[in-house]
Amino acid sequence: MSKLTKQQFRQTYKAHRATLTTENIDEASLAIANNALKLQIWEGTYYHLFLSISEKKEVDTQYLLHILQGRDKSVVVSKSDFNTLEMAHFLLQENTILLHSKYGIPEPKDGIELLPKQIDVVFVPLLAFDIKGNRLGYGKGFYDRFLEKCRKDTILVGLSLFEAEDKLPQDPNDVPLDYCITPKKIYTF
Repeated sequence: MSKLTKQQFRQTYKAHRATLTTENIDEASLAIANNALKLQIWEGTYYHLFLSISEKKEVDTQYLLHILQGRDKSVVVSKSDFNTLEMAHFLLQENTILLHSKYGIPEPKDGIELLPKQIDVVFVPLLAFDIKGNRLGYGKGFYDRFLEKCRKDTILVGLSLFEAEDKLPQDPNDVPLDYCITPKKIYTF
């Protein structure tokens, strides 16, 4: 059996996502948020959360956002610069204005910027992951560059609509996860 490339895995998982209904994603996202409550990650202050792109059928992070706000956690969201392929991170506040980038990403217009080293927990978007905690993103490396700048004790939690692969192709700069939450279970790495 031939090994799939990262691009082939991306195509496969984008096709899997395309079959999901809004109801499927909603139910799965709620189950993921409920599973997140079982993790021992709630002692921190700053929690980085990606804001979902519904057109890409991502995990809906609104449920997690409500949990974080209910626990009085400071939520941090990103703004991507597609020229530098870097992200800036801003505190999400009541008065934060969110705009959709030309790529459909909900992002803060501006606000109080935080450094990656200040963040305690990062909820990481992904297309796929494997049983060793390797993740597959969209391929631009935004999150790998960001996660490299976080503290070594920052907890990295992937959110996946699908279960783990046995093995994904890796690059040396790929940053592995500490946990990955699916609708059915929690993977610990």
